Amino acid sequence: MLVAKKLMVAALLLFAAASQAQEGGDLQAQILYAFQSEDTNTLANLIQDLSSQVNGDEGAASLRYHLAHAQYRRGLLAAAAGSRGSESAFSDCIDELKPLVSQDVKSVEAMVLQSACYAGLAAQRKLESVLLRARSDERLKVALALVPRNPRAVYFSSLEGLRQAKPGSAERQHAFAQLQLAVQIFDATSATSIDTPGWGHAEAYLALGRELQARGDQLGARNWIEKALIAAPDYKAAQRQLALLVRH
Repeated sequence: MLVAKKLMVAALLLFAAASQAQEGGDLQAQILYAFQSEDTNTLANLIQDLSSQVNGDEGAASLRYHLAHAQYRRGLLAAAAGSRGSESAFSDCIDELKPLVSQDVKSVEAMVLQSACYAGLAAQRKLESVLLRARSDERLKVALALVPRNPRAVYFSSLEGLRQAKPGSAERQHAFAQLQLAVQIFDATSATSIDTPGWGHAEAYLALGRELQARGDQLGARNWIEKALIAAPDYKAAQRQLALLVRH
């Protein structure tokens, strides 16, 4: 009787864990789809719902991460549209992740996402850009030291390198090699993780396509942009990039 009771409790705990993991995967998918399809209304609703859940459960680390991820996506869309809302979105993302980083100094995914949000905020606040980029770089360096082949960390590091380097320089070639490495690592990892962050594939493919296009490799660019659309068929930025490539 005691054994049966223990088995029942174990089964209930396993079911609860599986349900939470599935919910995490669903949230990630919803956030990514809203971003890729540029559905700002859905993204705003997700942020509102997640904010309510986080406020009701201060210990919900995974929910806090998803909320920060959604805020990061809102920041990207607002920045692309030239909206001032991008500043508050990136700032909210940074603040949401502070408890995760402070509670776990080895929280690589939280550090990588916070680094991206610092970089996004730096692009909006010119007067503070040096300080904000320094914080972004610091988070990224720590993350890479802990997990050198984290695909998101390698990807964001390559973007920063491409941003800083001059065309044709050794630094730009190194950043390009980093971007290629990021794509290779993404290819070797699942794009459909349940609760562990699994985003970035389509963005990395698109970034590589854009860099190849800038280098005059039209065929290579098309291959990677199309691969981004295979990973995310409703990715509007990739659709626009492919249309631009075809016209030229």
